[in-house]
Amino acid sequence: MPTNRVSQLGYLGIDVRDVPAWQRFAANVLGLQSKGTDPDGTLFLRMDENHHRFALHPGGRDDLAYVGWETKDADSLRAIAERLESQGVAITWGTTAEAQVRRVVGLIRLQDPSGIATEVYFGPLVEFERPFHSPRAIGGFETGDLGLGHIVVSVDDYEASLRFYCDGLGLKLSDFIEIEMGSAGNTMIAFLHCGPRHHSIAIGQFRAPKRLHHVMLQLRDMDDIGTTHDLCQDQLVPIASSLGRHTNDHMVSFYMQTPSGFQVEYGFGGRLIDDAVWAVQLHHAPSIWGHRAPRATPLAEQIDTV
Repeated sequence: MPTNRVSQLGYLGIDVRDVPAWQRFAANVLGLQSKGTDPDGTLFLRMDENHHRFALHPGGRDDLAYVGWETKDADSLRAIAERLESQGVAITWGTTAEAQVRRVVGLIRLQDPSGIATEVYFGPLVEFERPFHSPRAIGGFETGDLGLGHIVVSVDDYEASLRFYCDGLGLKLSDFIEIEMGSAGNTMIAFLHCGPRHHSIAIGQFRAPKRLHHVMLQLRDMDDIGTTHDLCQDQLVPIASSLGRHTNDHMVSFYMQTPSGFQVEYGFGGRLIDDAVWAVQLHHAPSIWGHRAPRATPLAEQIDTV
């Protein structure tokens, strides 16, 4: 296992068609704070003391634009770059101007085996003097050493992607979920961590309309999950999966659809990993309970509401 590794999922760049719709959704539903825009129209969103965790770029794809992985310092970044190059990965060192745009001290750019734009950086801009203030009455997000949250992405080559994230970036396996996909057969999803959060990324070779299946935001207060679930119903925000609890990370959460079509998992209470004692497991079900897809209201319930 590499000694110089990424330490957290630091930021995400997302290509979006409707930035104003996203700004309303981020503030009024997710509770993220706007950090303003760059001259090119990029909207930055905060969820903690970092300058931003999300950068929304005007565009037509409504999908993941790039993933930013944090490492501790310049020496670690250099070691990661050298290791990736030795594995045949093309590396581009970010210029001073490019680092300033990302609000970091230094970074490298590359692509994962599926062509997902990937950045490794150190020295994020942190603004303790400007505390995070959510536009909503929520208790805040679990970030810090845990990073932004997690993402689940569809990859083109499962084995090559697993090698890239483990041997290249230095993430570690948390566990696997083997999911039955009907006529497509079974699909293995690998869950990977780079810090104490149960997983920062999960990868699977499954057919999906977008590269990004979902991004997870973890709340500090369980009641914020319930009140946001109610809010989504009141404001007709599409709920993709009902409240439930996952088998592997034990997160209590629900999934909502974003203006871009992929999902946000809004969760509470995920497990933490201690690498000294953690053992990799296999699961055949994604949830202990819940996380059900929407269904039509039964006729008896429709009559009861008349």
